Amino acid sequence: MRRLMLILMLVALGYSTANAVQVKYWDRLPLAIPLTVGQERILMLDEDVRVGLPGTIASKLRVQSVGGTVYLRAAEALPPTRLQLRSVKSGDIILIDIEAVEGSDAPEPIKIVAQTPVPDAEPVPGAAPAATPVPVVLTRYAAQNLYAPLRTVAPLPGVRRMPLHSTTVFNTLLPTERVSIKGLAAWRLGDFWVTAVKVVNRGPGKVSLDPRHLQARLYAATFQHAYLGLAGTPEDTTVAYLVTRGGGLQQALLLPPPPKAVHHES
Repeated sequence: MRRLMLILMLVALGYSTANAVQVKYWDRLPLAIPLTVGQERILMLDEDVRVGLPGTIASKLRVQSVGGTVYLRAAEALPPTRLQLRSVKSGDIILIDIEAVEGSDAPEPIKIVAQTPVPDAEPVPGAAPAATPVPVVLTRYAAQNLYAPLRTVAPLPGVRRMPLHSTTVFNTLLPTERVSIKGLAAWRLGDFWVTAVKVVNRGPGKVSLDPRHLQARLYAATFQHAYLGLAGTPEDTTVAYLVTRGGGLQQALLLPPPPKAVHHES
Protein backbone atom coordinates (compact mmCIF):
# COMPACT_ATOMS: atom_id res chain seq x y z
CA MET A 1 0.00 0.00 0.00
CA ARG A 2 2.70 2.49 0.97
CA ARG A 3 4.71 1.54 -2.11
CA LEU A 4 1.71 2.16 -4.37
CA MET A 5 1.12 5.54 -2.70
CA LEU A 6 4.73 6.50 -3.43
CA ILE A 7 4.37 5.46 -7.08
CA LEU A 8 1.19 7.50 -7.39
CA MET A 9 2.85 10.51 -5.75
CA LEU A 10 5.68 10.46 -8.27
CA VAL A 11 3.29 10.02 -11.20
CA ALA A 12 1.10 12.94 -10.18
CA LEU A 13 3.99 15.25 -9.43
CA GLY A 14 5.21 14.61 -12.95
CA TYR A 15 2.26 16.65 -14.19
CA SER A 16 2.79 19.70 -12.05
CA THR A 17 2.59 22.92 -14.05
CA ALA A 18 5.91 23.96 -12.52
CA ASN A 19 7.65 21.25 -14.56
CA ALA A 20 6.29 22.66 -17.87
CA VAL A 21 6.63 19.33 -19.64
CA GLN A 22 4.16 18.20 -22.28
CA VAL A 23 3.23 14.53 -22.29
CA LYS A 24 2.45 12.75 -25.57
CA TYR A 25 1.39 9.12 -25.85
CA TRP A 26 2.51 6.97 -28.76
CA ASP A 27 -0.37 4.73 -29.87
CA ARG A 28 0.64 4.02 -33.50
CA LEU A 29 -0.44 7.49 -34.62
CA PRO A 30 2.33 9.95 -35.63
CA LEU A 31 2.98 12.60 -32.96
CA ALA A 32 3.01 16.25 -34.00
CA ILE A 33 6.16 17.98 -32.70
CA PRO A 34 6.28 21.67 -33.70
CA LEU A 35 9.67 23.39 -33.67
CA THR A 36 10.72 27.02 -33.43
CA VAL A 37 13.60 28.08 -35.68
CA GLY A 38 16.75 28.57 -33.64
CA GLN A 39 15.21 27.11 -30.46
CA GLU A 40 16.11 23.66 -29.17
CA ARG A 41 13.31 21.22 -28.39
CA ILE A 42 13.90 18.30 -26.05
CA LEU A 43 12.16 14.95 -26.38
CA MET A 44 12.37 12.55 -23.42
CA LEU A 45 11.81 8.83 -23.89
CA ASP A 46 12.11 5.74 -21.70
CA GLU A 47 14.97 4.26 -23.72
CA ASP A 48 17.80 5.19 -26.03
CA VAL A 49 16.76 5.79 -29.65
CA ARG A 50 18.30 6.49 -33.03
CA VAL A 51 16.73 9.22 -35.15
CA GLY A 52 16.08 8.65 -38.83
CA LEU A 53 15.48 11.75 -40.96
CA PRO A 54 15.33 12.49 -44.72
CA GLY A 55 18.59 13.62 -46.32
CA THR A 56 16.83 16.74 -47.65
CA ILE A 57 16.74 18.32 -44.18
CA ALA A 58 19.90 16.78 -42.68
CA SER A 59 21.82 20.05 -43.04
CA LYS A 60 18.95 22.15 -41.70
CA LEU A 61 18.09 20.20 -38.56
CA ARG A 62 20.59 19.46 -35.79
CA VAL A 63 19.75 16.15 -34.11
CA GLN A 64 21.41 14.68 -31.02
CA SER A 65 20.24 11.55 -29.17
CA VAL A 66 21.79 10.79 -25.78
CA GLY A 67 20.54 8.24 -23.24
CA GLY A 68 16.86 8.43 -24.13
CA THR A 69 16.83 12.20 -24.69
CA VAL A 70 16.59 13.69 -28.19
CA TYR A 71 17.59 17.30 -28.93
CA LEU A 72 16.17 18.97 -32.07
CA ARG A 73 17.19 22.40 -33.36
CA ALA A 74 16.12 23.76 -36.75
CA ALA A 75 18.41 26.27 -38.46
CA GLU A 76 15.63 27.51 -40.75
CA ALA A 77 11.94 27.02 -41.46
CA LEU A 78 11.09 23.43 -42.36
CA PRO A 79 7.96 22.00 -44.01
CA PRO A 80 6.07 19.17 -42.30
CA THR A 81 8.49 16.24 -42.23
CA ARG A 82 8.24 12.77 -40.72
CA LEU A 83 11.07 11.39 -38.55
CA GLN A 84 11.57 7.94 -37.06
CA LEU A 85 12.68 7.29 -33.49
CA ARG A 86 13.99 3.71 -33.41
CA SER A 87 14.62 1.97 -30.09
CA VAL A 88 18.23 0.80 -29.83
CA LYS A 89 17.16 -2.11 -27.62
CA SER A 90 13.97 -3.43 -29.21
CA GLY A 91 13.97 -1.89 -32.67
CA ASP A 92 10.45 -0.49 -32.16
CA ILE A 93 9.72 2.73 -34.05
CA ILE A 94 7.90 5.89 -32.96
CA LEU A 95 6.88 8.28 -35.73
CA ILE A 96 6.94 12.05 -35.21
CA ASP A 97 5.89 14.83 -37.60
CA ILE A 98 7.97 17.98 -37.21
CA GLU A 99 7.51 21.45 -38.68
CA ALA A 100 9.76 24.43 -37.94
CA VAL A 101 8.43 27.98 -38.04
CA GLU A 102 9.81 31.37 -37.06
CA GLY A 103 9.11 32.53 -33.53
CA SER A 104 10.58 33.70 -30.24
CA ASP A 105 8.98 31.37 -27.68
CA ALA A 106 11.18 28.59 -26.32
CA PRO A 107 9.22 25.31 -26.69
CA GLU A 108 8.75 23.21 -23.57
CA PRO A 109 10.20 19.68 -23.36
CA ILE A 110 8.03 16.74 -24.42
CA LYS A 111 7.81 13.39 -22.66
CA ILE A 112 6.90 10.56 -25.04
CA VAL A 113 5.33 7.49 -23.46
CA ALA A 114 4.16 4.30 -25.15
CA GLN A 115 0.41 3.93 -24.61
CA THR A 116 -0.57 0.90 -22.52
CA PRO A 117 -4.14 -0.35 -23.08
CA VAL A 118 -6.14 -0.77 -19.87
CA PRO A 119 -9.21 -3.06 -19.82
CA ASP A 120 -12.56 -1.89 -18.42
CA ALA A 121 -13.03 -5.05 -16.41
CA GLU A 122 -11.52 -7.18 -13.69
CA PRO A 123 -8.52 -9.23 -14.87
CA VAL A 124 -9.21 -12.80 -15.90
CA PRO A 125 -7.99 -15.33 -13.29
CA GLY A 126 -4.67 -16.77 -14.33
CA ALA A 127 -4.01 -14.02 -16.87
CA ALA A 128 -0.80 -11.99 -16.84
CA PRO A 129 -1.09 -8.79 -14.75
CA ALA A 130 -1.37 -5.44 -16.52
CA ALA A 131 1.86 -3.51 -16.94
CA THR A 132 0.44 -0.45 -15.17
CA PRO A 133 -1.97 -0.74 -12.20
CA VAL A 134 -5.38 0.79 -12.83
CA PRO A 135 -5.09 3.21 -9.85
CA VAL A 136 -1.88 4.60 -11.35
CA VAL A 137 -3.48 4.97 -14.78
CA LEU A 138 -6.54 6.69 -13.29
CA THR A 139 -4.44 9.08 -11.21
CA ARG A 140 -2.33 9.96 -14.24
CA TYR A 141 -5.47 10.54 -16.31
CA ALA A 142 -6.99 12.82 -13.64
CA ALA A 143 -3.76 14.82 -13.31
CA GLN A 144 -3.58 15.27 -17.07
CA ASN A 145 -7.17 16.49 -17.26
CA LEU A 146 -6.53 19.09 -14.56
CA TYR A 147 -3.01 20.26 -15.43
CA ALA A 148 -1.85 19.21 -18.89
CA PRO A 149 -2.90 20.97 -22.13
CA LEU A 150 -6.01 19.27 -23.50
CA ARG A 151 -4.23 18.36 -26.72
CA THR A 152 -1.84 16.14 -24.73
CA VAL A 153 -4.48 14.18 -22.78
CA ALA A 154 -4.33 10.62 -24.07
CA PRO A 155 -7.65 8.76 -24.42
CA LEU A 156 -8.25 6.09 -21.79
CA PRO A 157 -10.53 3.28 -23.05
CA GLY A 158 -13.36 2.49 -20.66
CA VAL A 159 -13.01 5.55 -18.41
CA ARG A 160 -16.19 7.41 -17.46
CA ARG A 161 -16.68 10.84 -15.94
CA MET A 162 -18.73 10.51 -12.76
CA PRO A 163 -21.09 13.18 -11.42
CA LEU A 164 -19.63 15.28 -8.62
CA HIS A 165 -21.09 18.59 -7.56
CA SER A 166 -18.47 21.32 -7.40
CA THR A 167 -19.82 22.55 -4.04
CA THR A 168 -19.40 19.18 -2.33
CA VAL A 169 -17.00 19.49 0.60
CA PHE A 170 -14.90 16.76 2.17
CA ASN A 171 -13.44 18.66 5.14
CA THR A 172 -13.62 15.57 7.38
CA LEU A 173 -10.86 13.98 5.29
CA LEU A 174 -8.28 15.95 7.32
CA PRO A 175 -10.09 16.84 10.56
CA THR A 176 -6.88 17.71 12.43
CA GLU A 177 -5.88 20.44 9.97
CA ARG A 178 -7.40 23.84 9.28
CA VAL A 179 -8.08 23.23 5.62
CA SER A 180 -11.05 23.33 3.28
CA ILE A 181 -11.51 20.46 0.83
CA LYS A 182 -13.84 20.60 -2.16
CA GLY A 183 -14.45 18.08 -4.91
CA LEU A 184 -13.32 19.02 -8.42
CA ALA A 185 -14.03 15.99 -10.61
CA ALA A 186 -14.28 12.21 -10.54
CA TRP A 187 -13.69 9.40 -13.02
CA ARG A 188 -14.33 5.65 -12.98
CA LEU A 189 -12.53 2.79 -14.69
CA GLY A 190 -13.84 -0.67 -13.98
CA ASP A 191 -14.24 -1.06 -10.22
CA PHE A 192 -12.00 1.91 -9.36
CA TRP A 193 -12.93 5.57 -8.83
CA VAL A 194 -10.56 8.51 -8.63
CA THR A 195 -11.77 11.78 -7.12
CA ALA A 196 -9.75 14.97 -7.49
CA VAL A 197 -10.26 17.39 -4.59
CA LYS A 198 -8.88 20.87 -3.99
CA VAL A 199 -7.22 21.38 -0.61
CA VAL A 200 -6.78 24.96 0.67
CA ASN A 201 -4.91 26.02 3.81
CA ARG A 202 -7.07 28.16 6.13
CA GLY A 203 -4.68 28.21 9.08
CA PRO A 204 -1.77 30.44 10.16
CA GLY A 205 1.04 27.98 9.39
CA LYS A 206 2.27 25.53 6.79
CA VAL A 207 0.62 22.11 6.56
CA SER A 208 2.56 18.93 5.82
CA LEU A 209 0.47 16.53 3.74
CA ASP A 210 0.61 12.80 4.44
CA PRO A 211 -1.79 10.35 2.73
CA ARG A 212 -1.84 8.24 5.89
CA HIS A 213 -3.67 11.01 7.75
CA LEU A 214 -6.70 10.94 5.44
CA GLN A 215 -9.86 9.74 7.19
CA ALA A 216 -11.37 7.53 4.49
CA ARG A 217 -11.25 3.98 3.19
CA LEU A 218 -8.88 4.67 0.30
CA TYR A 219 -7.16 2.29 -2.06
CA ALA A 220 -4.48 4.90 -2.77
CA ALA A 221 -3.96 8.63 -2.38
CA THR A 222 -1.69 11.22 -3.98
CA PHE A 223 -1.11 14.88 -3.17
CA GLN A 224 0.08 17.15 -5.97
CA HIS A 225 2.44 18.82 -3.49
CA ALA A 226 4.01 17.64 -0.24
CA TYR A 227 2.83 20.62 1.83
CA LEU A 228 0.55 23.67 1.85
CA GLY A 229 2.07 27.13 2.15
CA LEU A 230 0.78 29.91 4.35
CA ALA A 231 -2.82 30.98 3.79
CA GLY A 232 -3.06 33.74 1.23
CA THR A 233 0.08 32.72 -0.68
CA PRO A 234 0.18 30.98 -4.09
CA GLU A 235 1.36 27.81 -2.33
CA ASP A 236 -1.69 27.52 -0.04
CA THR A 237 -3.61 25.31 -2.49
CA THR A 238 -3.03 21.85 -3.91
CA VAL A 239 -4.97 18.94 -5.39
CA ALA A 240 -5.32 15.42 -4.00
CA TYR A 241 -6.18 12.38 -6.12
CA LEU A 242 -8.07 9.83 -4.02
CA VAL A 243 -8.65 6.34 -5.39
CA THR A 244 -11.49 4.21 -4.01
CA ARG A 245 -12.77 0.80 -5.01
CA GLY A 246 -16.37 -0.30 -5.34
CA GLY A 247 -17.79 3.20 -4.86
CA GLY A 248 -17.06 6.91 -4.87
CA LEU A 249 -15.31 9.03 -2.28
CA GLN A 250 -18.48 10.01 -0.43
CA GLN A 251 -19.14 6.36 0.43
CA ALA A 252 -15.55 5.95 1.67
CA LEU A 253 -15.55 8.70 4.30
CA LEU A 254 -14.90 7.47 7.85
CA LEU A 255 -16.34 10.60 9.44
CA PRO A 256 -19.74 12.13 8.57
CA PRO A 257 -19.71 15.40 6.62
CA PRO A 258 -19.90 18.55 8.75
CA PRO A 259 -23.44 19.87 9.36
CA LYS A 260 -24.55 22.73 7.20
CA ALA A 261 -24.77 26.10 8.88
CA VAL A 262 -28.32 27.17 9.69
CA HIS A 263 -29.15 30.85 9.25
CA HIS A 264 -31.91 32.19 11.53
CA GLU A 265 -33.97 35.16 10.51
CA SER A 266 -33.92 37.99 13.00
